[in-house]
Amino acid sequence: MAVGGIPICVQCGTKSNPCRCKVVGPTVGFLAFAAAAIVEWPVGAVVYLFRHMKGRRIMAHPATVVYPTVNRAIPI
Repeated sequence: MAVGGIPICVQCGTKSNPCRCKVVGPTVGFLAFAAAAIVEWPVGAVVYLFRHMKGRRIMAHPATVVYPTVNRAIPI
């Protein structure tokens, strides 16, 4: 969902807070994911030409490390 061009992510069913819904964590996580992806995907594509597995790890980093870390760090 996007409100005024800003993405709003909602995650319900979590046990990290009493209302069982998160808005801030997933939204900030998505913005951090997008910022990291803008830098890491082109770099990963260039590295992939020479070292396939290293390039794949670089391109997967925003989805496997950045988003989950930021999302878990903010409980609301």
